[in-house]
Amino acid sequence: MSTDTTASVSTHILDTSVGRPAEGVAITLAARGGSDAEWVALGGSATDADGRCKDLPALPEGTTHVRLDFEVETYFSNKSSTKNQAEAQQDAPRVRDSGAFFPEVAITFAVTPGEHYHVPLLLNPFGYSVYRGS
Repeated sequence: MSTDTTASVSTHILDTSVGRPAEGVAITLAARGGSDAEWVALGGSATDADGRCKDLPALPEGTTHVRLDFEVETYFSNKSSTKNQAEAQQDAPRVRDSGAFFPEVAITFAVTPGEHYHVPLLLNPFGYSVYRGS
């Protein structure tokens, strides 16, 4: 929850290759107070069955930049071993022997105290997109 002196962050992941939430993706959160400041790891969590990560750590006062690190390689490696993967993907590429093309996704963005930032990740094995949601 944001306050007058802090911002807050939430996220979720949709696996666009199957049109479903991405469950079990580890996410870490880091913050810094200025472009020249060092990143401080605040902790992390993992996405739930709805692809949401509802328990990210609170941002400290003075945070100006936030980084979300999504560990997607393990997610795609685990998915590729399931029996129904090819059926679920329909016409999507079926080559997954090396995991994901992007083993991790790091998103860095600026924040303003008092604002809430919802940053969804639209993910597939060969690309991703992010945006500021609501």
